[in-house]
Amino acid sequence: MMKLGLSPAAAGLLRALIGRAGIDRDRILLSDYRSFDWQSLTFIGERHEIDLRIPGPDAELLARRLTDGLADAELSVPGQIVADIALRSPPSANLDGSVTICVESLTVSE
Repeated sequence: MMKLGLSPAAAGLLRALIGRAGIDRDRILLSDYRSFDWQSLTFIGERHEIDLRIPGPDAELLARRLTDGLADAELSVPGQIVADIALRSPPSANLDGSVTICVESLTVSE
């Protein structure tokens, strides 16, 4: 089985995002993930691009639950501060009834 190489910050961010939907984690599929090191003069962290796919008849409801108020959400990621988070594009409905969500985020080490 192939494993994705998620950093601790990325794994924590993914758990926090899935937790916003309030459902079992096997209902939300990670379809793509990219992470890039980031730093300023005083902080170090990572930029994240996460694509999620929500299958099922209630996909639109779950997508709304996950994305409503996302930019203002206080996400708890151990050892990290979620400095910025937003949708990269609006959620998109797929022909099979699933919904794709694309999120961008910046985490900064505490």
